[in-house]
Amino acid sequence: MSLAPPAPRIGVIIPAYNEAQSIALVLAEIPAGLVQEVVVVDNNSSDDTAARARAAGATVLHEPRPGYGHACLAGMAHYFAQPTEQQPAVIVFLDGDHSDYPAEMPAVLAPILRDEADMVIGSRALGERERGALLPQQRFGNWLATRLLRLRYGGTHTDLGPFRAIRREALQQLGMVDKTYGWTVEMQVKAARQGLRTVEVPVRYRRRIGVSKVSGTVRGTIGAGYKILWTIFRYW
Repeated sequence: MSLAPPAPRIGVIIPAYNEAQSIALVLAEIPAGLVQEVVVVDNNSSDDTAARARAAGATVLHEPRPGYGHACLAGMAHYFAQPTEQQPAVIVFLDGDHSDYPAEMPAVLAPILRDEADMVIGSRALGERERGALLPQQRFGNWLATRLLRLRYGGTHTDLGPFRAIRREALQQLGMVDKTYGWTVEMQVKAARQGLRTVEVPVRYRRRIGVSKVSGTVRGTIGAGYKILWTIFRYW
């Protein structure tokens, strides 16, 4: 009788800046037994995000340089520094504000585990959204950015959602460099340019806990919009 192959190792990276109110809830909703390690990257928080994440069982890293991309790169460096056999086969990115539904992680992982995709984007545009979860400026920004991606690279992009999964080798191959707001779109642009198999699955989305550091301020909204468009046209 042949034995089933072992399940691939799954790692999670959660960038977190002042998410003390939500981070334990996010960690508690990750399906038990699915993930080998969850890394919370404390992006220079002024509250006790790090302590609450550590108490909830996460590995906590400190990244003092502000920026979503800085935090993601720090999480990647942690995994890539491990011996090859201990590195995750798939890495999931997830926000720490409780707007995503971690319980839907199996659905996001499924196309990769079936060897149908190299990267999966959890699409908020295709899934159910709680009223007020995506602000008008977010909806417009997503529409414009994904329309440009479809125009240049084809495919069926509908969202730049942060809830996503990617094979470790594919992530290493991308050569990610963005330090701030352009992280998610850089990943999708480079995946298209390199011919990675990318699919979207619908995910639910709810109002975040606390105020968004990006869409919740005029400065953040303008900065994020500029950086996303700049990143798209940089690789055009």
